[in-house]
Amino acid sequence: MKIGIIGCGNIVGAYIKHSQKFIDIMNIEAFADVDLPRAAKAAADYGHGAVGCSVDALLDNPEIELVINLTPPAAHAGLAMKVLMAGKHVYNEKPLTIDREDARKMLDLAAENGLRVGCAPDTFLGPGIQTAMKVLDDGLIGFPVAAFAQMAGHGMEAWHPNPEFFYQYGGGPMFDIGPYILTTLVAMFGPVKRITGSTRISFPERTITNKERYGQTFKVEVPTHITGTLDFENGAIATIITSFDMWRHELPRIEIYGSLGTLSVPDPNQFMGEVKMWRPEVGEWETIPLLDSREETGRSIGVADMVCAIRDNRPHRANGEMAFHVLDLMHAIHEASSSGKHQTMTSTCVRPTALTEEL
Repeated sequence: MKIGIIGCGNIVGAYIKHSQKFIDIMNIEAFADVDLPRAAKAAADYGHGAVGCSVDALLDNPEIELVINLTPPAAHAGLAMKVLMAGKHVYNEKPLTIDREDARKMLDLAAENGLRVGCAPDTFLGPGIQTAMKVLDDGLIGFPVAAFAQMAGHGMEAWHPNPEFFYQYGGGPMFDIGPYILTTLVAMFGPVKRITGSTRISFPERTITNKERYGQTFKVEVPTHITGTLDFENGAIATIITSFDMWRHELPRIEIYGSLGTLSVPDPNQFMGEVKMWRPEVGEWETIPLLDSREETGRSIGVADMVCAIRDNRPHRANGEMAFHVLDLMHAIHEASSSGKHQTMTSTCVRPTALTEEL
């Protein structure tokens, strides 16, 4: 399948690198960006006859069937709609969109035109989380009782040249790093039926400490410390933390607490990682060998699965409905905090099947 990429910022390099292993099923024909030299550089880095071009030129190319949307989150909805109206499938970087309404319009337009929507993160398709999912599915720790998950640090102002957008509408730790946690939990447990949460802005003003802009300050517009409690349809209860307000901690990334043992799940922002299991009959942590230990696994496996699914007429795993459910969960946690009430979820999705050796 011939593919185009729109948006040639920092993340494009990861797609260029890891898409090479799928060259037999998909080839990136064109890279587009508002900065044409940047698009040309991405095309040169990829090779294989790719060209750098304008967004309109890419969308007008009848040979391109699927577009990877790597624009900033605020632009996801508008560009994805243009892609769909051009008759092409679209795969968005996370999150699917910023607002639920835009996301639903996107999914409805795709359905009306027989097109597909995919969405990052696809880290749950990596060997680390796939191995953890198999341990869970094989019943090695019994049925899931509860889970804990976190991604927390002290923000971006110490290293990012322009950190302000992380603290504006559509940003914050939940929308920036929450998709990794929530997508992984949904992949492992299935959809959520009820949710609650608490949020706060711990520091209304942030001070930039990188070399280029040291000492400059800016206002914070969105909550920067968020906790949530999720009731899954399968009965499991998960507690999550996303924060830009924690200097240091020794919390696990993700742990699953089952009726027969505990499962330690790797970093949901990575494709690899160590999987460990503790059971009372053993009395110590056991390291579980990964299903696939190859180091080249990385971004674009979700796109490759989508390409295969279109070819084979089956559901793709990093799909729009799951991404919409994750988006819905992120908003619901904030709404639960502001309203002081549990939120009953109206969205749902199908838990993605385990990855086969096909990819």
